[in-house]
Amino acid sequence: MTVFTAGPLLLGVRHHGPGSARAVRAALEAAAPRVVLIEGPPEADALIPLAADKEMRPPVALLAHVVDEPGRSAFWPLAEFSPEWVAIQWALDHGLPARFIDLPATHTLAWGKEEPPPESDLPADEPDLSADEAVRIDPLGVLAETAGYDDPERWWEDVVEHRSGAGSDPFAPFAVLEEAMGALREAYGVGGHDRDLVREAHMRLQLRAAQREFGDEVAVVCGAWHVPALRQKTTAGADRALLKGLPKAKADMTWVPWTHRRLARISGYGAGIDSPGWYGHLFAAPDRPVERWMTKVARLLRDEDRMVSSAHVIEAVRLADTLAAMRGRPLPGLTETTDAVRAVMCEGSDVPLALVRDRLVVGDVLGEVPESAPAVPLQRDLARLQRRLRLKPEALERELELDLRKETDAERSRLLHRLRLLGVEWGEPSASRSSTGTFRETWRLRWEPELSVRVAEAGVWGTTVLAAATAKAESDAVAAPSLADVTALAERCLLAELPDALPVVMRVLADRAALDADVGHLAQALPALVRSLRYGDVRGTDTHALTGVAVGLAERIFVGLPPACAALDSEAAEDMRRHVDAVQGAVGLLGETSRTSPGGVQPSGDGPAPRGIRGRWHSVLRVLAGRDTVPGVIRGRAVRLLLDEGELAQDEAARLMGLVLSPGTAPGDAAAWIEGFVGGGSGGGMLLVHDERLLGLVDAWLTGVPAEAFTDVLPLLRRTFSAYEAGVRRTLGELVRRGPGAPGRTAVATSGIPGFAPDLDPERADAVLPVLSLLLGLDESDDGDSEDSDADENNAENNADNNLVEVAR
Repeated sequence: MTVFTAGPLLLGVRHHGPGSARAVRAALEAAAPRVVLIEGPPEADALIPLAADKEMRPPVALLAHVVDEPGRSAFWPLAEFSPEWVAIQWALDHGLPARFIDLPATHTLAWGKEEPPPESDLPADEPDLSADEAVRIDPLGVLAETAGYDDPERWWEDVVEHRSGAGSDPFAPFAVLEEAMGALREAYGVGGHDRDLVREAHMRLQLRAAQREFGDEVAVVCGAWHVPALRQKTTAGADRALLKGLPKAKADMTWVPWTHRRLARISGYGAGIDSPGWYGHLFAAPDRPVERWMTKVARLLRDEDRMVSSAHVIEAVRLADTLAAMRGRPLPGLTETTDAVRAVMCEGSDVPLALVRDRLVVGDVLGEVPESAPAVPLQRDLARLQRRLRLKPEALERELELDLRKETDAERSRLLHRLRLLGVEWGEPSASRSSTGTFRETWRLRWEPELSVRVAEAGVWGTTVLAAATAKAESDAVAAPSLADVTALAERCLLAELPDALPVVMRVLADRAALDADVGHLAQALPALVRSLRYGDVRGTDTHALTGVAVGLAERIFVGLPPACAALDSEAAEDMRRHVDAVQGAVGLLGETSRTSPGGVQPSGDGPAPRGIRGRWHSVLRVLAGRDTVPGVIRGRAVRLLLDEGELAQDEAARLMGLVLSPGTAPGDAAAWIEGFVGGGSGGGMLLVHDERLLGLVDAWLTGVPAEAFTDVLPLLRRTFSAYEAGVRRTLGELVRRGPGAPGRTAVATSGIPGFAPDLDPERADAVLPVLSLLLGLDESDDGDSEDSDADENNAENNADNNLVEVAR
């Protein structure tokens, strides 16, 4: 067994290098030191024993954050193939102490507070670049260039990763690397890394303290860039002088899960590597790494229904070996294996190759941390909920379908909504592909290491997810900059089921609504508020308090909208047209709610039939449609909405269009009216297809536009008609090409157009119901059809059936 004779053993490594990790393990086995010193924050010494826990699975990271400002944080990631992790495991396996000797996190987090918080310890072998400091050198890049390589990664693989350790001196690679780094430090000094002088001073002090306790039987595992500085002879007084006066911040530290994908990112982390999955494979493969890698690739491609056989694997290995020999490399590296996979298994295509890179070269491995690791109370409550609801954090993005009629799914939904309100974006809502019912929710889940910091930040609001989300919602309501923000917050409170926060939000909402006189702001706020009323049925949330506020908001919009639509320029008119569309959708929902809500509007006695809030809205639309001072795009949209609601006959709509398209109206105003009537995603194209009277009016007007005015209205018309689907545009073109009086160019009321008849054919309409039921998923059997389905679900299904009949007819 080798015994130390000439000072401490300095093992200079590359962070996250599997070759360095193997070399460190071999050197420690040969040297058998009494203590192992590792580059890292000393505050984490108490956390080192957790690395031996059977529930600890790398990649993991040490997370340090300021106690009073959790957003200021720093990470020290460690993978299974990181030399530092190997050194920690070796020390724990042999019952020896392991200590971190880098600059304490209390200084790292406080140093340069005006700058973005650091994400790592700025590893020396791949220094982080910063525009506001001197030009920094890349030690690996310089050494690779000196050796005649244009790629530092390839050089490192050739001299370190592919180096066989059998029968060789375990200390030789470290001696060679120390000599090379010493030459670089002589030529470049600190190479632009001024902060390294302070870090290295602290490392030397820690090294001296260990030598006083254990003699020279000390091993140090650190970035190779630091080795010459640690070998340098300096006085303890000089080192302490460099550390004097450093700023401090009270910091907490713990272990958090990390991911291979996050290791591969360069932003902020100086030792970010390009291929953590490949490095992990090299470290774990006992022999024949290329053959084992090609087998992994083949298995992945087969799982994706690619035709890959054993012959493909054999040919890919042969090609990789051939490429390595032609390029003068000792063994095939990632470049050779990638080229071989592309040529043999992917048939020259980069599409399946991108999958190989994403799943294998980078990988979606997510580490695990034991429950005994220190954590803020909010983190512990979140972990408890994740276990109870069986929502395990995963690095690979996955889609989660929730049925809110099931208690477990409803709780999952509430948890994800509460986390989003706290700024913990673990899940992102997405459109459901299987159902459009309000009892369905679809989420895309993906856990990122940074979310641990977000949880720590959210811990200032409470010790549980519910308490923290409630406090955060109340604070956001008071600080909300606009009325629309408050209504959106009310909707989020209902989704997250925060009953204690809702009264505060509602009070702020009522105060803001009473003081805000801007119709645009009110129109922006109403849709989110009315959408919130829908959640009472499925989620069992009491939304009666919202109904009165929503109705009052709608009434104020009805009063203020006509004056607000007068004398607007084209841009403001387009914005107001969008507000009108939003209010139209909101009133449709609000009208249904108000008929059954205690806080709703009771039907009035005016007119031939009970009108209610929808009747009030129709009156507003009639005012907008008939005022000449209202921009054409708004008047056209008002007419169209009345027509769709059955409040305006087709003959009257055609008359109004004829008036607008008469020679007395300026072409620009007429084009704007047309855009409002049939533009955008309102289905105006199908309206023109089915009602050739309207199409004829548009056609006649367009052919009569003077040449000097045509160029002015053309962009507006192109924007209007380009929004139609290709089939609708093609049908309109065919109808226009036939011309007036041609077959199929008569009124819809005749049978001249194929597929249309003067009267409804009930038998043909009923024939399509089974197909529509299948397309809409109404025949699916789910928990909603069971005996415990409530009356609201039955009513919803009955309404859907009725709507289906109307669609078919």
